[in-house]
Amino acid sequence: MTAADPPPATALTPAQTAALTRRITLLSVAVALTLVGLKTAAWLASGSVAVLASLADSGLDLIASLITFFAVRYAVAPPDAEHRFGHGKAEAFASLMQAGLVFASAALVGREAIASLLDPQPIAHGGWAMAVMAGSILLTGLLVAAQTRVLRQTQSVAVSGDRAHYFSDLASNLAALLGVAGAALLGFTSLDGAAGLVVAAILVWAAIGVFREAAHQLMDHELPEDQRALIVRLMTQDARLTDIHQLRTRASGPYVHIQMHADLDPDLTLDAAHQVIVEAEHRLLKHFPAADILIHADPRGRAEPHGGAFAEPPAT
Repeated sequence: MTAADPPPATALTPAQTAALTRRITLLSVAVALTLVGLKTAAWLASGSVAVLASLADSGLDLIASLITFFAVRYAVAPPDAEHRFGHGKAEAFASLMQAGLVFASAALVGREAIASLLDPQPIAHGGWAMAVMAGSILLTGLLVAAQTRVLRQTQSVAVSGDRAHYFSDLASNLAALLGVAGAALLGFTSLDGAAGLVVAAILVWAAIGVFREAAHQLMDHELPEDQRALIVRLMTQDARLTDIHQLRTRASGPYVHIQMHADLDPDLTLDAAHQVIVEAEHRLLKHFPAADILIHADPRGRAEPHGGAFAEPPAT
């Protein structure tokens, strides 16, 4: 790779990606279980609506983390007779379910927050509740940092959706902490319900982001432009392969699907043309090791329009 090349889309093989996503999703489930236990104890002791809102969020996060835990394992299963393109979109389906759970969490939190604002109640054992929320912020921050490192390597949409939950938790836990502190230490009991409403708004915003990212994969959204440009540059490094057209790309969990038509010197023999295509595939696989690649060779200037429903005219 030259200095002018952008970094590879992912430097990992599917097996390496699977190992990373398995570990990070197991950590996510462990953190969610810990947070649910701590917040349940804090809510029972304090009766805080803000803590209850955060508990409801963590409960749904636990369900979402379990969905992700199983989805990333299914997504890396090899293609079979019924799924010739693999099972990668299981990650996108998991993210879609996560978005629905976050919306449900926001509705529950918003309802409880409004009830608290209409009838504010004093906070009991505020110090215990604040300690639990502070601990939740620390645990969540460490998990988000670990998920961010994994995402830089794997680009897993399921892990991205899971991180969106916990990233919103950082803000929601802080809002809950401020609400409990204001009610317990300053006597502003309405702050508890107000903090719950802030948490609900944060959850709605996070759910929209998760839904959008999942929809991109389910609708076969193209890879980013810099990655498409890299594909073109890698393909045309051989002077015998002058251009490509009908380039189509899509992500599917840990995999990338790339297909295109390549314009070759029309005087090449079939054997030579095959060798050019194989070498081009190898160049792509160095940058996209989890790619499924399909290349159709066209004799430059002699190919008639073809390609089915989505055909484009070849370069001249």
